[in-house]
Amino acid sequence: MDKVKKLCSAGAATALLSLGLFAPSAAHAVDGCLVLLCFAAPSWKSIPQCVPPIRQVLRDLAHGEPFPTCGMSGAGNSANHAWARAPGRCPPQYTRVYERDHTTLYRCDYTGVISVSIDDKPFTKTWWNFSGDTVTDFSPAAKSQLGTWDTRYDDEEAAWRHSHP
Repeated sequence: MDKVKKLCSAGAATALLSLGLFAPSAAHAVDGCLVLLCFAAPSWKSIPQCVPPIRQVLRDLAHGEPFPTCGMSGAGNSANHAWARAPGRCPPQYTRVYERDHTTLYRCDYTGVISVSIDDKPFTKTWWNFSGDTVTDFSPAAKSQLGTWDTRYDDEEAAWRHSHP
């Protein structure tokens, strides 16, 4: 997570960690800085400290709550949420097309997308749905900085492209 810590200033990241932000705590609003760090990680599901806050923010979004913010993220570092709509805001491998009454209907397998930017550049896009499933698209910049990442999005996109020449 060293590469991800630059989301917060050095002092803010140290303060967050020293305050035990990664330790379990009583139920309360999700911390936007922790969520930002977790969504920028190579695989938030593999970091035990990230699982509860990410699951909570996904539940909150599903219930219409706003995406949390991080006041200590520093200039150019942010995360935001948008609802997935097909076509347009849904990757082609997750867009389903239906014909009904001579009308073409589109549906996305995912409900929303959380975009993380670092230094004003796209870093990750995490697609999520109401059942709690997520898949993350890592930008080329993220891949070069992280070294390893969850390749599910890339694998599913490659399979889709292979089946749709």
